[in-house]
Amino acid sequence: MSAATTSAATTRSRTARTPVPDRLCAEAVDFARAAAEEAAAPGEVGEHVAVVSEGDRVVTHYFECEMFGYRGWRWAVTVARASRAKNVTLDETVLLPGSDALLAPEWVPWSERLRPGDMGPGDLLPTEAEDLRLEPGWTGETIEETDEDATAVRLSGELADLVDTEDAELTSRPSAIGRGSIASVAEELGMRRARVLSRYGLHAAADRWDEEFGPKTPMAQAAPATCVSCAFLVPLTGSLRQAFGVCANEFGPADGHVVSLAYGCGGHSEAAVPKPPTRAPHALDTMRVDSYRLHSERDGGSAPDGADSPTDDLGHS
Repeated sequence: MSAATTSAATTRSRTARTPVPDRLCAEAVDFARAAAEEAAAPGEVGEHVAVVSEGDRVVTHYFECEMFGYRGWRWAVTVARASRAKNVTLDETVLLPGSDALLAPEWVPWSERLRPGDMGPGDLLPTEAEDLRLEPGWTGETIEETDEDATAVRLSGELADLVDTEDAELTSRPSAIGRGSIASVAEELGMRRARVLSRYGLHAAADRWDEEFGPKTPMAQAAPATCVSCAFLVPLTGSLRQAFGVCANEFGPADGHVVSLAYGCGGHSEAAVPKPPTRAPHALDTMRVDSYRLHSERDGGSAPDGADSPTDDLGHS
């Protein structure tokens, strides 16, 4: 291949990547400005800042945006011209961010934005079907029913029919549970629910509680003893009982909160009882007689005629 052929191929390649702006489209600045002003409010279209070729006979004109809150944004007006035509037509007008534009933060789903304490009265927090914190509970459907279970199901159906007749707004219908049945045992253990906490959910809750009221907190480090020996500790049920409880000391910093058994505070029920105050010894000795002079000495120590002797006492033993 000759050098002339190579040069021509390179020129065509560069032209394909960066086409030269069409002359008529590039000169249609006033036409593009009029289109931008028609789309924007008065005074929101600024100076013409750039012209970019988008393809054959397609050019985009950029104008500064003067709207408040849209710093760095630009009005982009794309114009085009048909082949062998002399008239430039409008393609589209949009507002686009520039390289230094002030942009809103990336959108994050509500499930990832939610933080503890965000829920208020009347708010609903739907739980996903595949929530890793939960796992299926015992519903009784996969276990063979006994006679007592069948009786309970029949009674539940009768109660449901009664509810339909008397109170159609009741959503949580009571179900009869036979004593000693599998359902009653599951009810007592807290497993007769559609879903229960999974191992992941238990560990996540334990990490959360241990961080706020655990043994590594400054309060626990300065405590005289741990919660495991405190009378104000209300143990939990289930597997969490081995590591956590609820504080019931109204004067403690964790009252009503789940605390680690290794946590502690100054309100421990078995903290050292302060000694009762002791009376200080009386400052005045009432068993001794003190001597006081009736008159002070005058005239160089001589006492006036008729005066009592300096050695006379106020009291007599």
